[in-house]
Amino acid sequence: MTTTLVCLRCGARYGCLEPITRCRACRGLLEIEHTGVPTMLQTLWRSRADRPASTSGVWRYREVVLPEATGSEIVSFPEGNTPVLARSPISDWAGVPCLTLKHEGMNPTGSFKDRGMTVAATQAKRLGVRAVACASTGNTSASLAAYAAQAGLMAVVLVPAGKVALGKLAQTLAYGARIIAVRGDFDACLRLVDAASERLGLYLLNSINPFRLEGQKTIVLELLEQRGWRAPDWIVLPGGNLGNTAAFGKALVEARAHGLIDRVPRLAVIQAEGAAPFARSFRDGFTSLHPVQAETVATAIRIGNPASHERAVAAIRSTSGVVTTVTDAEIMEAKTAIDAAGVGCEPASAASVAGVRRLARESVIEEASDVVAVLTGHLLKDPEILLTGAAAPVEVEATVAGVEGALR
Repeated sequence: MTTTLVCLRCGARYGCLEPITRCRACRGLLEIEHTGVPTMLQTLWRSRADRPASTSGVWRYREVVLPEATGSEIVSFPEGNTPVLARSPISDWAGVPCLTLKHEGMNPTGSFKDRGMTVAATQAKRLGVRAVACASTGNTSASLAAYAAQAGLMAVVLVPAGKVALGKLAQTLAYGARIIAVRGDFDACLRLVDAASERLGLYLLNSINPFRLEGQKTIVLELLEQRGWRAPDWIVLPGGNLGNTAAFGKALVEARAHGLIDRVPRLAVIQAEGAAPFARSFRDGFTSLHPVQAETVATAIRIGNPASHERAVAAIRSTSGVVTTVTDAEIMEAKTAIDAAGVGCEPASAASVAGVRRLARESVIEEASDVVAVLTGHLLKDPEILLTGAAAPVEVEATVAGVEGALR
């Protein structure tokens, strides 16, 4: 099996041990291409799934992720093996009876980023780099810091000053990353770290890095395997920097090509109204990108100029997908429904369920459709948002009467 880096813009090809995240010829985004993939993948992967539960839900699919990586090179918690949940209060709220939830917040650092980071950190180790870097709204930085610590690599993180949720920042600090707070938004941080990475000898681990997307493909592969390789009608996910959108589209096209599924589900990407450049592009037929000054309560998708736009356009086109928006109020209403069902998620995750409800009301998603919504982050990723509303703790005197009054 061989892994090759291919430029999506000019078609230039590079070996997988080239320490690059953009095309040397045109600075275009790179995509991973695997050749020599074996047949009988379902049987092979099922045999690994039968091993103890600690088996990685990413490296189980190594033939289509990074087959050249050896056991001693792989940096893993392990990650993956996240549940698919059916909760009638949530599906009733969304108006789609056959709605299930793939909860990626159950990964080791609390978000889907771990799936991509295990592969990117492994590649960094294979390349022999000494330091890795990213720009982040929080989840990427927490994941990068954890995997860099395991790999013995220096981690450098650029975050927008004052705009990262406390839970995510605390994780990044705990894992020992060097945090640089930039006076600007996420998009400014990404431009800065992208420009500085080569000069400063930093290997960039944002979703610009194509190895990140290979890991994130396994969300879809694991979901399909959990469903007995029966494809749903729709897979609905939040859209921020659009790495997952690109990864999901690539995974579905490859799964169909490998004979794992007999049809490709449609993707629905949900953006917050205040951070919706991809939705604007979708509305005009993807004739151009429409960067915005992003602002939303859903900090994980507060991104105005998504780096994986080109790849995500291809994903929507190849899956006959749609892109829509939801308001912050709709996001928080969906989050309340998810939390109240005992599932819980961060606000950005709730955008997917809010989007299911909107698309169902608009008859884009039919009531009888088989739908999977992806929850991308854990409830405790953004805890402070819960402590300022009506559900915040009520303080009383240390008396029975005080407790009784609070309950009334």
